[in-house]
Amino acid sequence: MTTPDTTGRRVLVLAHTGREEARDVARQFCESLHRHGLAVRLLKDEAADLDLDLAGVETVEPLPDAAEGCELAVVIGGDGTILRAAELTRETGTPVLGVNLGHVGFLAEAEHDDVEFTIDAIVRRRYTSEERLTLDVAVYRDKELVATTWALNEASVEKAARQRMLEVVVEVDGRPLSRWGCDGVVCATPTGSTAYNFSAGGPIVWPAVEALLMVPISAHALFARPMVVAPTSVLAVEVLARTEGAGVLWADGRRSFDLPPGARIEVRRGRSPVRLVRLHQAPFTDRLVAKFDLPVSGWRGAAERRRSRGNGNGNGEPTGGNDVGNNGAGSGTGDAGGGEHA
Repeated sequence: MTTPDTTGRRVLVLAHTGREEARDVARQFCESLHRHGLAVRLLKDEAADLDLDLAGVETVEPLPDAAEGCELAVVIGGDGTILRAAELTRETGTPVLGVNLGHVGFLAEAEHDDVEFTIDAIVRRRYTSEERLTLDVAVYRDKELVATTWALNEASVEKAARQRMLEVVVEVDGRPLSRWGCDGVVCATPTGSTAYNFSAGGPIVWPAVEALLMVPISAHALFARPMVVAPTSVLAVEVLARTEGAGVLWADGRRSFDLPPGARIEVRRGRSPVRLVRLHQAPFTDRLVAKFDLPVSGWRGAAERRRSRGNGNGNGEPTGGNDVGNNGAGSGTGDAGGGEHA
């Protein structure tokens, strides 16, 4: 087997350095990448935490161009850490490879105990990347644009005070849809459909589907159902002006903006997607089964296919079987966004 040429190749390594396990795994990745001839780049504060004894390690500030010139970013932590990495890679279009140290880890593609397999895939470029739809969010007060942000998972409008319900009017494509007294409203992407949207009772949407989701949280209304709209639609949530309840906007649970009475947010498809690395090609169905440990015992499809291949006519009696979750859907192949907010 020929040795790949790694000249001029560099990888940004990001880690949740507040955790000892993450620091240990990050050191393994940095040392192995360096040993294979790839240049390693770290954020300055994380480099200090890792205290590596490696020559030529680059350090940069945590700015939107931190991944400039890197072929990918390896992120070691939970989904919250991967969401932070998305902030540093979105503008440069650098693919993100998540190494899971969290619980479910839907955004992660590899597990921390698969370091050498993952390194080999990087060195030999045995990976692909896919674009994930994002959200661009605008905040208005008195019809004046006061803030903009974006999200990979969701933009959520939530009540600011626990004891007071939030009164909102929602609209789609410039037309009012309904008024809700609620705890909040989640506007999500397909990637985020397994995050806050999932907890709020919204639908799981396969990543290949291009759509926007709007889900009310504990709404006191007859019509308060999760909605899936076109990716070209514009969603809006207005905090009623004549109400005592104020709100707060959260983008991926990381960036927040106050929403006083009368404030309005508009959500549309983001101008820049986020690219996620894939090492496995398991169907999203299998990944859901593996991540949520869903019960599928009794499924006969696999046995029927095996019997059909064996007999050549498909008339054999299947013997039962359950291989969902084992066809490339093992640890670290989650495909949708996580609910773990940093």
